[in-house]
Amino acid sequence: MQKDLRAEETSDARKSPTRIAFMKHRMAARVKRESEEMVMTFPNLVVRELIAFEIMVIVLAVVSLVFDAPLEWMANPDHTPNPAKAPWYFLGLQELLHYFPPVVGGVILPALAVIALIVIPYFKINIKREGLWKENRKRTLVILLVSVGIVSIVLFLFRVYAMLIPTVAVTLFMLLPYFYPREDGVVGRLSGRPLSWWIMTWFVVIVIVLTTIGTLFRGPEWSWTWPWNGTY
Repeated sequence: MQKDLRAEETSDARKSPTRIAFMKHRMAARVKRESEEMVMTFPNLVVRELIAFEIMVIVLAVVSLVFDAPLEWMANPDHTPNPAKAPWYFLGLQELLHYFPPVVGGVILPALAVIALIVIPYFKINIKREGLWKENRKRTLVILLVSVGIVSIVLFLFRVYAMLIPTVAVTLFMLLPYFYPREDGVVGRLSGRPLSWWIMTWFVVIVIVLTTIGTLFRGPEWSWTWPWNGTY
């Protein structure tokens, strides 16, 4: 059945999508309502990144003026420091070399971490930005326990307790919304976090723990040393 069509004046093409609008001279079709919750990268994101970068530069400049850099003695080829530590941003990797073979700790694990950080944002679950426990709760629980169990067994066999303990701690926080489903409070906010957020949180916690141990708790021969002993 053919619908009756009628012409009328309007400047909102989305408000009356089934009607034909005749645009007069110097009149353009305007969209008065936005249905997509999206913003442009520039300037919304780029401006904030520039502000954060400038704040970081100012803080680093002030810190460098107030505190002296922890420089050691002049380089001497006849005297190798013990322990020989890499820059702080590589100490997490150096800590991995303490537990795993060089190929595993220095090549395979860093490569897997970089690949994961590139691929994870393109997961379907991340595009929807749905909470980890929003759908298929039992299936998600089984996959989570199996995955964490395999990783924990490998870490336990290699005695990598510096990674095992944070892994178990992050997993317990992930399980809170499953056993205590709530819509408010801390548990309510955790229940809305997607899988990518949890993986990134685990990654950041692991990096912080390994870097802290390598910086403060490793002494001669890369042995465990308390910071107050002054031998790290």
